[in-house]
Amino acid sequence: MNMILKGNICYSKNPTEFEIAEGGYLVCLKGASKGVFHEIPEEYSSFPVIDYGGCVIIPGLCDLHVHAPQYAFRGLGMDMELLDWLENYTFPEESKYVEIDYANRAYNIFTEALKRGATTRACVFATLHSPATVLLMEKLERTGLVTLVGKVNMDRNCPDILRSKSAEAAYKATRAWILSTKDRFKNTSPILTPRFIPACSDELMTMLGNLQKEFKLPVQSHLSENKGEIAWVRELCPEAATYADAYNGFGLFGGAGVPTIMAHCVWTEGGEDDLIKENGVYVAHCPQSNMNLSSGIAPVRRFLNKGIRVGLGSDVAGGCHTSIFRAMSDAIQVSKLYWRHIDQNDAPLSVEEAFYLGTAGGGSFFGKTGSFAEGYEFDAVVIDDSGAPSSNPLNLKERLARIIYLSDENCVRAKYVRGKKIDLGVTGR
Repeated sequence: MNMILKGNICYSKNPTEFEIAEGGYLVCLKGASKGVFHEIPEEYSSFPVIDYGGCVIIPGLCDLHVHAPQYAFRGLGMDMELLDWLENYTFPEESKYVEIDYANRAYNIFTEALKRGATTRACVFATLHSPATVLLMEKLERTGLVTLVGKVNMDRNCPDILRSKSAEAAYKATRAWILSTKDRFKNTSPILTPRFIPACSDELMTMLGNLQKEFKLPVQSHLSENKGEIAWVRELCPEAATYADAYNGFGLFGGAGVPTIMAHCVWTEGGEDDLIKENGVYVAHCPQSNMNLSSGIAPVRRFLNKGIRVGLGSDVAGGCHTSIFRAMSDAIQVSKLYWRHIDQNDAPLSVEEAFYLGTAGGGSFFGKTGSFAEGYEFDAVVIDDSGAPSSNPLNLKERLARIIYLSDENCVRAKYVRGKKIDLGVTGR
């Protein structure tokens, strides 16, 4: 659809600066942005104008790491560390998705919540169950959002009910799932998903590497989240120099033709940063999850200074909220703690930087998304912040900062993905 949105427009000019147009015009041509203007250019004067008045218009937010089956128990087990939390909450819940009726009810709740929020793009973990994963992809497709969805692979160090019978069985099931979904949807695509090294045997990882080469799929997994996890990987993969090197040895760690996201990266060491940068791997920074599960604080300033690509993840249910606004505010706050208590040479993140991470920074994994610069795909969110009035006049930057910190996604008035308006109402099933 060709159209123009009018309102108070704000997006990232670069990682440290906003581009602001109060009462500006955002032009959409065939699903792509033609830019932001203070007056409507003559060549677009015939386009319909949708006037959002005093609302704030920003690019759609990108969630680089979220577990759909964990949405049902968000907010529970937050007094545990990672490995105990997985055993006591995550694995028991994910085992329920073998029942398609349960998956249908639970995924309805997740997809409706994601649709109504400010997120327009997401990288999503499902479970190892192929039917439930296809069901999730169908539901996400109906939302109109753009998503990458992964059928999880595990063949060791997990409950029997969640363990594939063999590496070969996992490989065959994953290959069949890829073939059944890779060309099926317009906005929803498969992403190769080994859960993490401790849950995947060398044989399975080798097979997944072969699948990546065959289908050229992106990859998502976890890296260096918890010190206990890292020690475990050293025992399981003694030949690997580091945790990252273990993934790299199987061809599942970026490089040419292997777009990869690694969540967390709290405790990277021994040259891992260099390998991440060299291979173009994205770090999905999940600050709330890292706090809730006592994992630590990821050195995001260090990553940015080294030129490593960083986006944000909600990591539900390690994180309790799907809101990437909340991830932005949490990222700023934990960076202050890192600066104050760990390394005073690493300056805290600014609001501008956190916003960039949640829009253009993470969005670049999907291509030209997360910005209103000309040529970017037209993902836009309209925010009505009138429900949080101020006794003092606020400029647009201050309003956006408050939107980020309040993290109230009930203020989302409208949302567009690839130029198509999303129906934010609850859809019957």
